[in-house]
Amino acid sequence: MRKVGDIKILFSDVDMRIKKGRKILFSRDSRCLQDLIGLIQLQKHKTLIMWSLDCAKTILEQFEAKYPNEQRPRICLEFCSKWAMGKIKMPVARQVILAVHELAKEIETKDREYSYLCRAIGHAGATVHTKKHALGLPIYELTALVLKYGKENFYEPIVQRIDNYYQRLLYWQKNIDNFDLEWANFLLRD
Repeated sequence: MRKVGDIKILFSDVDMRIKKGRKILFSRDSRCLQDLIGLIQLQKHKTLIMWSLDCAKTILEQFEAKYPNEQRPRICLEFCSKWAMGKIKMPVARQVILAVHELAKEIETKDREYSYLCRAIGHAGATVHTKKHALGLPIYELTALVLKYGKENFYEPIVQRIDNYYQRLLYWQKNIDNFDLEWANFLLRD
């Protein structure tokens, strides 16, 4: 269990962003993300793809529980998985990623929390394009969690989710080669 003072220091930049009224509450510079970022930087592209798509499944479940008739996030993850396998080309995947970001814009004014979950899913899918998108998943999902739990009660859920990201990434780092996965040619160079 972390001490309250340690938690306050760990999230001081997030607390500052909240006070300033910022929309996105986490960044590449967020103290609470530095260990995860360090681990992300060590990964192969294929490992980050599997990690992102894996983590996005729980986000998708949450999104679909509230918006059961909205298929764009599910289609995005399905098409990006196909893209990673070389079954579709980038322009097709790009369109479904952009559709998820458009959905995020559509619902932003009435439902910011779920708008950020859409953006997290979009970044998970876009990780197939470049490793840089991998961090978008936690940045947007964690921002959604702050909105869900409130500015006084988000610390523990965020710590738990970051730990989950870290553990899932360690899993994929260790096991990526244990799966007989099909990869697109552009990912075979990794």
